[in-house]
Amino acid sequence: MVTSFKDGRGLFLNDRAVDFFEVSAEDMTSLRAHDYWVRPDDRAHFIDELARHKKVTGYECELQSRKGSKRWVQVSANIIEYEGVPAAFIVYNDITTRKKMEEVLRESEEKYRMVVENAGEAIFIAQGGALTFVNRATVQILGYPEEEIRSLPFTHFIHPEDRDMVVERHMRRIGGEEIPPEYSFRIVTKDGSVRWMEINAVVIPWKGKPATLNFLSDITERKRVEEEQKVLQARLQRAEKMEALGTLSGGVAHDLNNVLGVLVGYSELLLQNLPQENPLRKHAMQIFKGGERAAAIIQDMLTLTRRGVLVSEIVNLNSIISDFLQTLEYEDVKSNHPGVTFKTSLDVDLLNIKGSPTHLIKTVMNLLSNAAEAINGLGEVLIKTENCYVDRPIPGYDNTREGEYAVLTVSDTGSGISHADLGRIFEPFYTKKVMGRSGTGLGLAVVEGTIKDHGGYIDVQSTEGKGSIFTLYFPVTRQGITKAEQVVPRITYLGRGEHILVIDDVEGQRLLASAMLEGIGYKVDSVASGEKALEFLRNDPVDLLILDMIMDPGIDGLETYRRILEIHKEQKAIIVSGFAITERVRQAQELGAGAYVKKPYLLEKIGIAVRGELDKRNTPQ
Repeated sequence: MVTSFKDGRGLFLNDRAVDFFEVSAEDMTSLRAHDYWVRPDDRAHFIDELARHKKVTGYECELQSRKGSKRWVQVSANIIEYEGVPAAFIVYNDITTRKKMEEVLRESEEKYRMVVENAGEAIFIAQGGALTFVNRATVQILGYPEEEIRSLPFTHFIHPEDRDMVVERHMRRIGGEEIPPEYSFRIVTKDGSVRWMEINAVVIPWKGKPATLNFLSDITERKRVEEEQKVLQARLQRAEKMEALGTLSGGVAHDLNNVLGVLVGYSELLLQNLPQENPLRKHAMQIFKGGERAAAIIQDMLTLTRRGVLVSEIVNLNSIISDFLQTLEYEDVKSNHPGVTFKTSLDVDLLNIKGSPTHLIKTVMNLLSNAAEAINGLGEVLIKTENCYVDRPIPGYDNTREGEYAVLTVSDTGSGISHADLGRIFEPFYTKKVMGRSGTGLGLAVVEGTIKDHGGYIDVQSTEGKGSIFTLYFPVTRQGITKAEQVVPRITYLGRGEHILVIDDVEGQRLLASAMLEGIGYKVDSVASGEKALEFLRNDPVDLLILDMIMDPGIDGLETYRRILEIHKEQKAIIVSGFAITERVRQAQELGAGAYVKKPYLLEKIGIAVRGELDKRNTPQ
């Protein structure tokens, strides 16, 4: 088509143009080409480009014929002189079919993108060491913004122990090697949590280069269940083994007892009747001692066959330890290990437990003997007791009962236990000690059986070359707590009717603290959370707070105290917790909180702390 550059009238149209615009040849001269552009903005932009550059190439727009049919065209134009006047030579290339295909493709891509973006599993493309495309689920799982994910190497998100394996598989797959598409590995999210993922990866072309399209599913819960099943299966197998060993041990021990009774009895008779100077006396003594050792082993075997030991007697671990330290067995341990120093650190306020003195003293003996045996030459064994309030799982036990425990710890500076042996130390007859020095392998099996019979838990920490720590947790009882004499007279910490608010998320702890304080003259209220404490104090001020540091759910002790100070800026408080002093405890004390009292509650300690804080004079803020 040729049109007048001045007014756009048609000067010449070929047959295709006549058909396209649906005009007759007689109407050619009245046709103004730019009147048939659908969008005026496109027309104005085209005319402006042509006027400025005298040439336009590949301009795409939509035209409408005289009868209303619309077509997409690609327009190219040049300024020429036609019959003595400036004109535009315009070529229209019909691209309607292509545009329709592009629209279909665009709609298809939008549908696929919608599916990918709303997929429940993570979908991403890995290429060149980075994630070049990620869907919404990938962003949610990793916890990073999409832009940050794209900017980091994909190895950043993989657990360090799994990185080499993942990279090796990715490179082999990109290199064309056929390997199984599915495998599992761990990732580390932005908040530091570790998640198990299962990936299904295939090679695709992406922007002209090979890449992998990956589908990632979170299998953390499945892994957890599988691990629990493994643990349960191992426990079942161990229980079956223990039952079989117990049955065997019981039968053997019964028969051996009859034989050993004769050996020990007659060797003792010989010792009584042989003069001290008789050379046969030392032989009789060896028979007697050997019989005693054998009898002790048999007793251990019988212990393994009998679960449900009676633990109704009120005992104190400090007394058990003190009693053992006066025995000949302890003297034998010391004489066999002259380079070992034995030390004690016993909590004078240790709470009582319900237990079996016979089995507990045997437990102490086995632990001390094992600790000494682990030391080659010079070293130290420490036996320690303390009260402990447990409100978090004890290592190795997922279902720890929250509450008060008397804790017995035996540590040594010996050779330690290898990782391979650590998982078997409680198996009966498993030992690496020297035979003849309690080396039967029954000692720790008896220890574990005893702690289970007492409803407690045992934790073992060991490092090869540095030593081991055995920590035993025994549930405490408040029965039979008596003191021959009080170091601090009770009258010195009696209450004078002051109002105290106990804030603790554990009902039993609130009731215990309330009962203790009410018994020495205080008015006590209690609430189960920091939020409830704030609500209480808005309407009813108190003289002192007893504030638990760890409360779940809700705000903890530190945050509770901060908010309370906004209401009562000079509010007095003492801090309680089952843990040692932490940074958050120190922060609370910097804000104005007073003494820190470690759980479990002891009347004397809590009474002294409360009285001392109440008697302080407020310092001007």
